[in-house]
Amino acid sequence: MHRSGPGSDHGSSAAGGGNRERATSQSSDRDMPMSNVSQSGQMNGSGSQNRKRQSVDGVEYPRRRATIACEVCRSRKSRCDGSRPKCRLCIELNADCVYREPGIKLDAGDKLILEHLSRIENMLQTALPNSPSGGNNPHHPISSGSPAMTNATGLSEPGQTLNLSGVGPHNNANPLPAGMGTWNNFSAMPKTHTTPALHLLQWPKISELVSRTYNPQILLQLELARPPLQLNTSLTLDLSNTAAYVQAFFERVNVWYACVNPYNWTSYYRTALSQGFRSGAESCIVLLVLALGCASTRGSISRIPQDEDPPGMSYFSAAWGLLPSLMTRTTMLSAQCMILTAAYLFYIVRPLEAWTLLSSTSTKLQLLLMTSPPAMLPTAGRELSERVYWNALLFESDLLAEMDLPHSGIAPFEETVGLPCGFEEEDEEVVPGGRDELWYFLAEIALRRLLNRVSNLIYSKGTSTALTTLAPIVAELDYQLTQWYENLPSPVQFPPARVLLQNPVQTVLRLRYFACRTIIYRPYILAVLENERLGMDGTVRENCRKCLEACIRQLEHITEHHAGHMPYLWQGALSMVSQSLLVMGATMSPSLASLLPPPEQMDVIFQDVIEEVERYSHLAPSLRLGAEILREAEERRLVYLRAQGLRQ
Repeated sequence: MHRSGPGSDHGSSAAGGGNRERATSQSSDRDMPMSNVSQSGQMNGSGSQNRKRQSVDGVEYPRRRATIACEVCRSRKSRCDGSRPKCRLCIELNADCVYREPGIKLDAGDKLILEHLSRIENMLQTALPNSPSGGNNPHHPISSGSPAMTNATGLSEPGQTLNLSGVGPHNNANPLPAGMGTWNNFSAMPKTHTTPALHLLQWPKISELVSRTYNPQILLQLELARPPLQLNTSLTLDLSNTAAYVQAFFERVNVWYACVNPYNWTSYYRTALSQGFRSGAESCIVLLVLALGCASTRGSISRIPQDEDPPGMSYFSAAWGLLPSLMTRTTMLSAQCMILTAAYLFYIVRPLEAWTLLSSTSTKLQLLLMTSPPAMLPTAGRELSERVYWNALLFESDLLAEMDLPHSGIAPFEETVGLPCGFEEEDEEVVPGGRDELWYFLAEIALRRLLNRVSNLIYSKGTSTALTTLAPIVAELDYQLTQWYENLPSPVQFPPARVLLQNPVQTVLRLRYFACRTIIYRPYILAVLENERLGMDGTVRENCRKCLEACIRQLEHITEHHAGHMPYLWQGALSMVSQSLLVMGATMSPSLASLLPPPEQMDVIFQDVIEEVERYSHLAPSLRLGAEILREAEERRLVYLRAQGLRQ
């Protein structure tokens, strides 16, 4: 069933209800087995007796109830969409929209999510004084509890003026403490920056470990020259395990992307079934859910035999055949299809194809957000648009962090798009395993914004590299990272101790935390590689220790990265390359080497990382290059250390 506009694009339950009888009558005539659909068209599962969302680490929270109606809708006995400041009906009637109670009744679990994670976001926004969301005063000072308020650095090197590109003309009205320069809301990736993993190949010591000339465009060139993705869209679909794959999706995949509503999934499925999985956005979404769910049951794709198709490929191929017609539609459902397609492309390590789709998605979203702002949409539509938007922005930021790609222009809309707060309950059965978890998604949004700030304030073109200039900025960013960690809800807050975690969400967040901490303190490693004498300064040495410790925490148990094999395999592999090169360079510096574990332990860590990245090398030419660089770098590192008399 086709929808005519973005506002109606989110009402899939109505579409499903309209096709309920049709789906039931046609299901028995199809040659595709549908063991997971009962005669009434309902998904077999736990049924209505399981009316609560499942608990997470002992925290149980009930499902969201409907919005409270405004006074006008109450008097007319009309269904109110709960939009603020005015619902749709009041806008049409030009009436005053008055609510008896505040908005949506949040249950205990939702309140816990929003209380903790909104605090994270607020802290990150208000810590930078010129953030548009940092209150009414555009020059709100940095928090007095922030270590950036002090200039005590312990450094003897002279400071320089910080030159931050993109600073507005009014930012000097309220100067910050000496050495701080000026700040802005740097929550989008800068267009020119030195964050990428292979940028380290230009650094002293590290440049001696590779024979090839540094080329900043090499990853992009390799992916551009890659043979196109060949898909057979005429494959026969095996629908005998759909119930298991759908459950796997909601238990193992949707936690990362949070973009499929488990409470109206049955409606999507019925609509797709009535269309024979051959047309429409619902069919495409269902096929992509099956593809990702199937993929999640097989572990890391790096462990799949090379002569075997990636898990879920038959479903993905069928969905791929539906994309051309959907790409011409400017609807939120078509954008949702593109997000799920990009998720599978990241799983099979096709970053450039994912970027191509995301560019189209960004254009759709910008048009939709301009013509139908989320605040004007019904609650369900607003929730979906927010999730699709943040997924697109997170994907783009990850790609821009490593490759010099054009910016889509979607980032400025983050000031008008709110954070998701939970899908509402609908009157249908809940798919087994279906729960709306936002723990990770909201935490990742906050961390990604902080990572982008780091790239802007430390690594963007024109920023000063003087340590006295960087010191208060580094201290402030580390303070924000600490606040992010301390305010994580307990179900996803990882322990700081060196222990292996069973929870994949905690594992991924811990790896992301240490990756952020690494790039915050990375300039100090460069400073010592350029000037060994700086390694004797107490403050510099301590900051180098923090950086190297964060690197080691990402490398010492390298198989931990498997926890993020669905969303982060490509990004994680490049992070392994970056952290390894950084530590390899540190082993060649006497002052930095003393901060590392014993040489024999480092040899084992490097060998494990090299073998792990080599297992990824067949998945993408960019990862093959990373594996080759690491192998050569380790061989040359050992030769260098022997020549210096540092190793036998």
